[in-house]
Amino acid sequence: MSLEVCSISNEETTSNCGGSCNKFRIRWFPNHERATAVGMSMAGFHLGNVVGLVLTPLAMSSTGIAGPFIFFASLGLLWLTTWAYGVTNDPQDCRFISESELRLIQAGKSDAPVNKSELPPLRLLMSKLPTWAIILANITNNWGVLCSSLMDACSSSSLFLMNFVLKGRGNSGVCFLFVHVFNVNLKQAAWFSAVPWGTMAISGYIAGAMSDFLIQVGYSITSVRKIMQSIGFIGPGVALLLLNYAKTPVVASIFITVALSLSSFSQAGFLLNMQDIAPQYAGFLHGISNSAGTFAAIVSTIGTGYFVQWLGSFQAFLTVTAGLYFITTIFWNLYATGERVF
Repeated sequence: MSLEVCSISNEETTSNCGGSCNKFRIRWFPNHERATAVGMSMAGFHLGNVVGLVLTPLAMSSTGIAGPFIFFASLGLLWLTTWAYGVTNDPQDCRFISESELRLIQAGKSDAPVNKSELPPLRLLMSKLPTWAIILANITNNWGVLCSSLMDACSSSSLFLMNFVLKGRGNSGVCFLFVHVFNVNLKQAAWFSAVPWGTMAISGYIAGAMSDFLIQVGYSITSVRKIMQSIGFIGPGVALLLLNYAKTPVVASIFITVALSLSSFSQAGFLLNMQDIAPQYAGFLHGISNSAGTFAAIVSTIGTGYFVQWLGSFQAFLTVTAGLYFITTIFWNLYATGERVF
């Protein structure tokens, strides 16, 4: 019961954090550095998972099952104290920012007026195809990332889904594919789990820096968002198809790592696009799209075993997921825009 409460609280915190970060980046970063800022912040997220996957077994072996909880709870309290003391809602109110930094931020902000008094117009938001492009991209990203054995905040191992799919039940922290098919021991499986998170941190930052560079040299925001999102969906789709033919744990791990690494290019696609089309409602739009994406993750988590049974094999499920990636890529390139809509 305690674990369920912690899991629910963690999901609530993660959801709130995403919307808050969208609003925070709009206020604190000039337009030409926002993609890099997303890459840096998400790199911290991914590296945190690497640290967790590596340190948790070590902490449990030396301090027992309570050790990791105490350690990471202490880190959370330390971060909260630092954040509450040093971070302000607006850079003008920050005690630690220099005049040159403040001028850089203000010079890079959009001149479009923002009406802070209006409530988010839900009907208007949902009436535009660019909104639906973001929602569908979030759904596909959550489904595809979970299929690639990387379920945010729901597994202690980035390979958890393989165990769920092939055994037909929830997360036991053991990857059936690697442990029972490829005969990889649990310590090795932990490293197989940590590697994709680390590569995602690197590729996500590269995607952000590349996006900002392309915009600065003259590419339109719309073109850049479409390029990054296409990489973030076509790349994982191809990798999942190739995963069907993996015969060794090393090859399987490579394909999974490639899929997850390229999926981080979505950070410079739909995740950043919310700030493009609706800067004053970016947090609210993030909440809408993330709710849809989370629902897709729930359906995938509960129903994956049934889908595999219905389709006849795990390979068929990977193929269907790859197809979803490709279909969403087409929809994204048809209807997404980098221009302000709201």
